[in-house]
Amino acid sequence: VKQCMPSLVAITNVSVKEVQNYWGFGWYSQPQQQESTSTGTGIIIGQNDSELLIVTNNHVITGATNLSVVFSVDEGKDGTTPVEAQIKGSDATKDVGVIAVKLSDIPAETMSAIKTATIGDSSQMQVGDQVIAIGNALGYGQSVTTGIVSALNREVTIDNTANTLIQTDAAINPGNSGGALLNMKGEVIGINEAKLSSNYVEGMGYAIPISDVEGIIGDLQNLQTRSEVDSEKMGYLGVTCQDVTSDIAQQYDMPEGVYLKSVVAGCAADKAGLKKGDILTRFDGMGVTTYDTLRDRLQYYE
Repeated sequence: VKQCMPSLVAITNVSVKEVQNYWGFGWYSQPQQQESTSTGTGIIIGQNDSELLIVTNNHVITGATNLSVVFSVDEGKDGTTPVEAQIKGSDATKDVGVIAVKLSDIPAETMSAIKTATIGDSSQMQVGDQVIAIGNALGYGQSVTTGIVSALNREVTIDNTANTLIQTDAAINPGNSGGALLNMKGEVIGINEAKLSSNYVEGMGYAIPISDVEGIIGDLQNLQTRSEVDSEKMGYLGVTCQDVTSDIAQQYDMPEGVYLKSVVAGCAADKAGLKKGDILTRFDGMGVTTYDTLRDRLQYYE
């Protein structure tokens, strides 16, 4: 825990969503903008010339209009100010994302105390191995839970996307998402993702095996960091879409992604050579499984 704690950050995601506000007997609706705040965790994985790089879950950062982080070494200090972060890249198919913090925004005292996490080999884990989970549980700050590897290669479907995950009985609570699952050497062997919640279920949490996504994380680290563009300048593809969920993908032997029902002549998609019936699986190096994730990414392109 001492070895890994300086590598963890608490993430706050502020997003704005459009909701329908019904008046009277429901015959008239007025769309309104509603701000929501969610929390998660990130793991420091490296830096480049100008940025500190942090890995987390895609679902922790998706839809963000404002992202900020608090370093674990600063938790509890008077006057601690969250540091702004930007999305470097994300892959919805594996539920991983990388965010970046400008080195110039990090106080020197903090910079000298934080460290890059040590990455382990999740393929060497065995059922029964002891593990420790660290994360920003309920947004209260980093907390530590312990357990064992309950199962390996467990196929779990989350938000219509199936992945093979590590199952653990270490407590994984809201806010833990994106945090570290450690072996007894203090090495990160998983990224905490979700828990199975029910009145009759106890001790079933899941983590993404780190060795399964190391290559993807490496690719995301090298993407250009982009800022959200003004809404009137946002990119427009000119397509109508339908999501190819994991169930549809299995039934019709298709890849998961965004199915193009139509392509408007002369628009960007048409000029790029896309056709009706094509399935988009990646956008500028990032995996997309739904129209919502595609639309979220378009907010960063003119």
